[in-house]
Amino acid sequence: MLDFFTIFSKGGIVLWCFQGTGVTESFTGPVNALIRSVILQERSGNNSYTHDAMSLKYKLDNEFELVFVVGFQKILTLTYVDKFIDDVQLHFRDRYKNELEQKGALALLNSHFAFEDDFKLLLREAEESSKARGPTSMRSFNASLKSQKTVKSMIETKGGDKGKEQGGKKNKNAKKEAPAAEPMKGEKAKAPASVQKTVENDNQGMTQEEIIQKKREEFIRKRMGAPVEKPSKSPKPAKEKPKGKEKRVWTLGGCSTKELDYSQSNGNGAHAAGDQGLDAQADPGLQLSSMKGDLLAVDYESSEGDEEMEVEEEDVVKRVVVADTSKKIPKKGAFGGMFGMLKGLVGSKSLSQEDMEPVLDKMRDHLIAKNVAAEIASQLCDSVAKKLEGKVMGTFTTVASTVKGALQDSLVQILQPKRRMDILRDVLDARTQRRPFVITFCGVNGVGKSTNLAKISFWLIENGITVLIAACDTFRAGAVEQLRTHQRRLNSLHPPQDHGGRPVVQLYEKGYGKDAAGIAMEAIAYARNQAFDVVLVDTAGRMQDNTPLMTALAKLIAVNMPDLVLFVGEALVGNEAVDQLVKFNQALADHSMSDKPRLIDGIVLTKFDTIDDKVGAAISMTYITGQPIVFVGTGQTYNDLRSLNARAVVGALMKA
Repeated sequence: MLDFFTIFSKGGIVLWCFQGTGVTESFTGPVNALIRSVILQERSGNNSYTHDAMSLKYKLDNEFELVFVVGFQKILTLTYVDKFIDDVQLHFRDRYKNELEQKGALALLNSHFAFEDDFKLLLREAEESSKARGPTSMRSFNASLKSQKTVKSMIETKGGDKGKEQGGKKNKNAKKEAPAAEPMKGEKAKAPASVQKTVENDNQGMTQEEIIQKKREEFIRKRMGAPVEKPSKSPKPAKEKPKGKEKRVWTLGGCSTKELDYSQSNGNGAHAAGDQGLDAQADPGLQLSSMKGDLLAVDYESSEGDEEMEVEEEDVVKRVVVADTSKKIPKKGAFGGMFGMLKGLVGSKSLSQEDMEPVLDKMRDHLIAKNVAAEIASQLCDSVAKKLEGKVMGTFTTVASTVKGALQDSLVQILQPKRRMDILRDVLDARTQRRPFVITFCGVNGVGKSTNLAKISFWLIENGITVLIAACDTFRAGAVEQLRTHQRRLNSLHPPQDHGGRPVVQLYEKGYGKDAAGIAMEAIAYARNQAFDVVLVDTAGRMQDNTPLMTALAKLIAVNMPDLVLFVGEALVGNEAVDQLVKFNQALADHSMSDKPRLIDGIVLTKFDTIDDKVGAAISMTYITGQPIVFVGTGQTYNDLRSLNARAVVGALMKA
């Protein structure tokens, strides 16, 4: 039934393996895929993995740094596998504990693990137990609990038993008789009710103990005959006079009316004719800094300030503790104070799920508050729990610090790219092959595809690369005009006379209502003939549920086979990021015409300057696709383009 079972260390040393009878194919491919896609990428929240026709179950032993993997055909339903892999792990640990405690790879290589007889015995017991637990036969009616009930017991009365009904009637009559026994005047009856309402309003914001103490004091005053204090109304704050509206000063709008006076220019449009050449000189916002070489990484300037705040908070806590010691407190023994200081520390014990559960719950809520999708936050915490379960802690280490450190390492590992992402090098490699490097941008509506395409164009131009922009958004009104404006601005920053009389950016457009895939194909052919280095394909924004538009996008990518497919997403989204990326990838896979469809290769994260430290969308997008974040948009100017700094993002994510 089982195809293979293997036990190996996290260092890659195979300690023991088993291959089923009649199985000729090697199991190295599925196991390597499991290591590459799950274990190294910190995605071990779920203990199962599917590779082609194989289904793999695995278990991590964190104390001895071992991995147990069992593989079987995906079409089989083996109910005993989970218990079987647990039994094998415990048996293997107990038998070879002395060999496993020896540190170093050489000690493991020199050790001999003869485990085949024990393994077959455990496998036979597991298979027999699954057969013994087979499908149970249906009970007869006479053997069921329903046959023992009478018809009278199954009849439900509306008010329950008669005794209860009578009791209920008695209670109602007692309630009716109570007001008759003690008649009260209308004015006196209304007064306590109003007092009670004010008291209830006055009790808001008080703890249960404070309310009880307050009621006791009122009761004692009534018994002693003291007048009841009326709850004082809180004074209303004085209304501040509304301030007048302050004038907004636009940075690029000019400070005086003289700057806005164009009466001295020619009326026949002579002034407007030189706009294209004077854009960079007249507009101070276009005096941009150089972006040659690799992009700067995203960084958080507030990290130092946060550390200072944490230090100040610690000092405040210490001062409070010192001040509290001046009060008279019952003396404790010397050992009691010492043990109080060491409370919460763990000394050489192995972590269990119960130890980590409270900390992981807080971490999960913290990640969700930082805009990580709820599903992704749960999977991350489950992965950390499996990674740490059974791990022996140091002497002076708390559970919270250990879990937080493991979660930080997992997040950094997720954000770091699995493969090399060097676009400048890839462009130069395509230039040697005399073909353009094609990048396609896709995403939902309004996320900033055209704006960030212009930023990437500026970065490429700064590095001496010529760019052709393909206007394949033939649906949105003004999309072509927006790209034409960016092309004019970029050419004014890098005039053609500085580049041998050739414009460094050109726009290839065919208007509106045309086939986007055809325009992209013509643009790539034009770029090849005119020796452009890069083609940037701008596509129309589309929602992930719009099937016709998703089919058109899949056709564009399948026909033109771009070198890079970038998904443009907002940093503002939370759970929606998961839905967008899953459905975009699914649509590209479903509507592709090849066995190996082109999926999303990277992510452009926009509007990163608007979220402060709520950077969870970066984790959600990278975790879902397994692809890196290539560019990060941090503003509106051409200079506001960065690369992702994984440690800075994780630091902002873990900040309280």
